[in-house]
Amino acid sequence: MATHTSDSAETSDDGNAPSPGASDPLGIHGVVPPTVTAFDADESVDYDATAAHARFVVDRGAHGVFPLGTNGEFPLLTPDERDGVVEAVVEEIGDDAPVIAGVGAPSTRQTVAHAEHAERVGADGVVVVTPYYYPLDHEAAVSHYRAVAEAVDLPVYVYHIPSKTGNSLSLDTLDALADIENLVGLKDSSKDVPWLGQAIDAHPEMTFLAGSDSLLFPGLEVGCSGMVSAVANAFPELVVELYEAYDDGDEERARELQSEVYDVRSALKRGPYMAGVKTALDVRDLDFDVGSLRSPLRTMDDEDREALRSDLSELGLL
Repeated sequence: MATHTSDSAETSDDGNAPSPGASDPLGIHGVVPPTVTAFDADESVDYDATAAHARFVVDRGAHGVFPLGTNGEFPLLTPDERDGVVEAVVEEIGDDAPVIAGVGAPSTRQTVAHAEHAERVGADGVVVVTPYYYPLDHEAAVSHYRAVAEAVDLPVYVYHIPSKTGNSLSLDTLDALADIENLVGLKDSSKDVPWLGQAIDAHPEMTFLAGSDSLLFPGLEVGCSGMVSAVANAFPELVVELYEAYDDGDEERARELQSEVYDVRSALKRGPYMAGVKTALDVRDLDFDVGSLRSPLRTMDDEDREALRSDLSELGLL
């Protein structure tokens, strides 16, 4: 397993950006893109291109990678495909940056299996989305996360995205989760800033990551040590510059860059759900091809694609 400990935490301690939580051995901070899963023309997983995308963001300054988040289309993959994505990304990135692998599933049994596999193949940590489809009460949530945390020796990060899972975590439930020894952080995509602010205030020992491009600068302001940014999948340089400006104490520049991120985010939201990132990667004309989304998700039609290209050109990103 790759080792990422205090050195990465010290980077943030020396700057203006919030430090990761003291309980987080990886010291996760900065820009952690939720990397994409690439597909061939027949929608089979292209593991080489998936790894190449992770390399692309790390080479452009990303501080970590999070395969199999929402942008990784994890609910559309088989268990074997999911395990293969983690293996491909871990093998490619090695010790160059922390790899925190998405392992969440509706059942505790499958989540544990993915977490154990991620540990075996060398992932540095695991990200566990709240179980989805069925409602989850306090006791079920705590039991679920405790079972996953006890199954591995890796740091565990909660992925809180109620709009997609149907399950939100109360602050009381977070209090109970924080008592689990190796549960060390939370990626919040709720866009509920008062909830996030109270969570950070109650648990300064944990690492918090802002999970929406609408809240990169505000997330840093309320105490997030890092950001899981979809925009950074296509334009990691932009989001890394935002973080570094903030960390250097140039909050005015960080605000300006957040404004640019808003413009990019709006451009990427043109057309079908989540099609923007892969289309933007394609129009950047990189040396790898991530392909389309897996059905039933749809790619952009030619009209939306050309409009996106025009928008990105006007923003000076092509």
